[in-house]
Amino acid sequence: MKALIQRVKCAKLSVDGKTVSKIGKGLVVFYCVDTGDEESRIDYYAKKIANMRIFEKDNKMNLSVLDVDGEVLLVSQFTLAGRCERGNRPDFILAEKPERANDFYIKLGKALEAFGVKVKYGVFGADMLIEQANDGPVSIIL
Repeated sequence: MKALIQRVKCAKLSVDGKTVSKIGKGLVVFYCVDTGDEESRIDYYAKKIANMRIFEKDNKMNLSVLDVDGEVLLVSQFTLAGRCERGNRPDFILAEKPERANDFYIKLGKALEAFGVKVKYGVFGADMLIEQANDGPVSIIL
């Protein structure tokens, strides 16, 4: 399981030219499930994402997405499982099968919501266009 967390001023996700989700201040979370990941880790990830202090107060990263009343745009991204050790084309054999990965993706979103986070979703498996204004930039790999 991997998450790439980016602090943003705003973000918009479109599929086939139609806006599906958009957020203001908050986090874009690109999420990947690897083969063999345990469902029990979902709550850990949700708690970390909800409480990660990466918004600034008094020139320190001291506030969470909850503290700033921000939103999360949750995007499934199997390419985070890509391996590039051999050759120039990444392989994705460590990515979980789509059915199970989608189940984990939905469960992560619901777990974030249970912590009080406002969550907007991408479209699992779709070719998405994501426009975002990175803030900082701040990018964290979990």
